[in-house]
Amino acid sequence: MTVAVRKPEKPERTGTEEPPAPARRVRTVSRSMVVAAILLVWLLLFTVLRGKQTLSLAAADLTDLHRWFNDVNDSVGANRNSNPLFLYFFNEIRLVIDTLVTFVQELISQPTPGRPVPRIGWLGVVGIAGYVSWAVGNWRVALLAVAGFTFLGLQGLWQESMDTLALTLSAVLVALLFALPLGVWAGLSDRVNRIVTPFLDFMQTMPTFVYLAPLTLFFLIGPASATIATAIYAAPPAIRITAHAIRSVPETTVEAADSMGATRRQALLKVLLPMSRRTVVMGVNQTIMAALAMVTIAALIDAPGLGKTVVQALQSLDVGTAFNAGLAIVVMAIVLDRVTTAASGRAETARGSASPFLRWRRHLLAGGAVAAAVLVYLSHTYVWAAEFPGEGGVGSGISKGTTDVTTWAQDNLAGLTNAFRDILTNGLLNPFQTLLTDSPWWLVGAALVAVGTVLGGWRAGATAAVCVGLLVGTGVWSDAMTTLASTAVATVLVMLLGVVLGVWMGRSALVDRLLRPSLDAAQVMPPFVYLVPFLALFGATRFTAIVAAVVYAAPVAVKIIADGVRAVPGATVEAATSSGCSTWQLITKVQLPMSRGALTLATNQGLIYVLSMVVVGGLVGAGALGYDVVAGFSQGQLYGKGLAAGLAIVLLGIMFDRITQAAARRAGA
Repeated sequence: MTVAVRKPEKPERTGTEEPPAPARRVRTVSRSMVVAAILLVWLLLFTVLRGKQTLSLAAADLTDLHRWFNDVNDSVGANRNSNPLFLYFFNEIRLVIDTLVTFVQELISQPTPGRPVPRIGWLGVVGIAGYVSWAVGNWRVALLAVAGFTFLGLQGLWQESMDTLALTLSAVLVALLFALPLGVWAGLSDRVNRIVTPFLDFMQTMPTFVYLAPLTLFFLIGPASATIATAIYAAPPAIRITAHAIRSVPETTVEAADSMGATRRQALLKVLLPMSRRTVVMGVNQTIMAALAMVTIAALIDAPGLGKTVVQALQSLDVGTAFNAGLAIVVMAIVLDRVTTAASGRAETARGSASPFLRWRRHLLAGGAVAAAVLVYLSHTYVWAAEFPGEGGVGSGISKGTTDVTTWAQDNLAGLTNAFRDILTNGLLNPFQTLLTDSPWWLVGAALVAVGTVLGGWRAGATAAVCVGLLVGTGVWSDAMTTLASTAVATVLVMLLGVVLGVWMGRSALVDRLLRPSLDAAQVMPPFVYLVPFLALFGATRFTAIVAAVVYAAPVAVKIIADGVRAVPGATVEAATSSGCSTWQLITKVQLPMSRGALTLATNQGLIYVLSMVVVGGLVGAGALGYDVVAGFSQGQLYGKGLAAGLAIVLLGIMFDRITQAAARRAGA
């Protein structure tokens, strides 16, 4: 039996009844408030648990993992000439690379058997540099190349510069042999692109130091290991940019080629590659810059050249010599950058130019080739054209002048620089480092996982949990926390500087035109160069590494923030201005909130750059993981600890990268 239930009738509304009360507004808790709550809980627990379960380890102490790494290293060394994997794979690769490097060195930098000088002396190298720069660029670039290479000789660093150039060219050649085909493949295939992208992200996240220790295990210390490490480090930009170039070709152009009956090979060679040539050359440019930066750092594994001069000078606190060699690295970087940049735009410049010399360009190039060949012959035949004349008087003057300036700064500016150092060290760095190193490891780990989850979501939190667990396993937890403290403080300073200059550039086209060339030039310089001036100002301390890291990472953060501010719609800015907003209100209430995706991305890039530089700062007293890595190269019993420290750097980089990238995606959503 069913029972009919009568629905209650809705009462009729009359004009005298009050309208229903509005729904109560639910207050949402922002992510920043949750992060603040996590930090507050951390501080409260720190006061109770300080100094307990910190996993501290003395500089000379080793864990079981470190000893196992040492045993593996010893075992590999004992079986290097008997193990088939080394006999027929690793040793053969090292032999091929070593042969290539030796060939290039004997060509331009090192004496060859039976000759006291290279096959091509300084005059021939300058002639080739000028001719190639003119052929791929223009006469201005050629003049820059000739002046730059001549200046290297005047500094008294000709052979060191040519050693660096030889290793750079060898590494770029090896990198491009597999990077360009892989980039083209990734550009043509979505599946390959999806597979390759995570590996490229991982490789570009790893600081330069990290590539060195594992490769010395398989390829020994020397130019071959340095070249292989440089090639691996420099390949990702070429792969990524080449794939992007192929994918950027308009689909209508590809469809037109298909409709005309072109095969895939013909479409690639006749359409895709020619139309993406400029972008591909830009990828080659980035590969060359990355290779030059890595070759200088590879001096830690006995790579010859300018990097070794800088390392030796930094270790002996010889600022003058370090500055002279660092200046040579900058000059070489500028020349290589301008030549490859000019090559990328050569075709477009030629089409848009009405110069009467263009019709004679082929004849002029032929004449230039003859002149370069004559210079090569003279440098091969005569000692005066092979050995750079003089004794590097310019370099001696630069070194002496730098030493004098350093002495003056230390005598007259010590009060100011020391006060600045002490304020930041005692007011910001020491308290944060104490919080990280004196808290129980599980408390720090829980805080990192919680912050990662709040900012980046559960995937970022899971990544942080895995990285924290592996960091504990490396046995260098305390040193990792010290490096984390320096990285965090430097990143805060980078973002403060980035916001100020980035907003200024984003709001003013004139300021952008004035600052952007300097920022571009700063990104060309290898990391080593940044240590030298701050070593003179602040001495060999961890603060030197932090300030150098701020200056090294600031350009990329500034440009990202400037682009984000500039991307705010003009209509939105005009509406806010018309409603009476002041300049401060416009920046803080409109432009920065609408640029939070760019701000988070700038934080991501700043963290990665800072981490790389803070680790390099191990050469000038930064200690922690950077010192562990350097000590692992120089002291055999600490090799395992250095390898574990390199792994810890990778884990920190992955954790930072994943959290900040996820936060950037959520901020931009």
